[in-house]
Amino acid sequence: MRLEGKVALITGAGAGIGRATAERFAREGARVVVVDRDEHTGKETVERIMQAGGVAIFVHADVSQPDAVRAMFRVAVERFGRLDIVFNNAGTVAQGRVEDTSEEEWEYQVATTLTSVFLGCKYAVPILREQGGGVIINMASVAGIMGVVNRAAYSAAKGGVVALTRAVALDHAREGIRVNCISPATIETPSLLERIQSAPDPVAARRAFEARQPIGRIGQPEDVAAAALYLASDEAAFVTGTNLIVDGGMSV
Repeated sequence: MRLEGKVALITGAGAGIGRATAERFAREGARVVVVDRDEHTGKETVERIMQAGGVAIFVHADVSQPDAVRAMFRVAVERFGRLDIVFNNAGTVAQGRVEDTSEEEWEYQVATTLTSVFLGCKYAVPILREQGGGVIINMASVAGIMGVVNRAAYSAAKGGVVALTRAVALDHAREGIRVNCISPATIETPSLLERIQSAPDPVAARRAFEARQPIGRIGQPEDVAAAALYLASDEAAFVTGTNLIVDGGMSV
């Protein structure tokens, strides 16, 4: 029970990494605020947690919108009386080279992937500071630290997440607020499976994704959830401003 007595808010918790992390945090004793813009999948995550004996609530929010972010934090504190861990996990993946990316696509990618993290940090910090500290975890990507073909806007947004994480960590280290990010490689999420199944040759597509990781397999959401648990726990009490890479060797 490494998170016993803690309250954790996780965005994009309706599926994939967010759901796996919400379930893992709940098993470790945290009360979980499940945030997602898909009400059906978000409530499903809550049901899974409660059926396993955990405690969770659902909050509907588009985390690229300031009012929605302020509201989700307000609900969390009103319901549980405190907030200890914030995992800014939600984001989208846009494909395209820079010349093929429209201004609208660029703005949407930045809003959903970088601005959402900015807002999550901005409105979490005062809450965590007032109660004497806490943890913020941001979702980055190996695309933010290395070149990835056909991911110009996504790579830029994730690179921004890494830099923002380091800046926020330094700004608030003396206030007891630890801020870190995680950079996964290819993870077997519903969106990835959809891309594989829609490929002309799904078997070949899956093999291509597997070949990207030297470890020889696609990562699982639980792999990233384990990394998030470490950063959220007291075991990482001396860790802040770091980018924890979970990529099966892809960026080596």
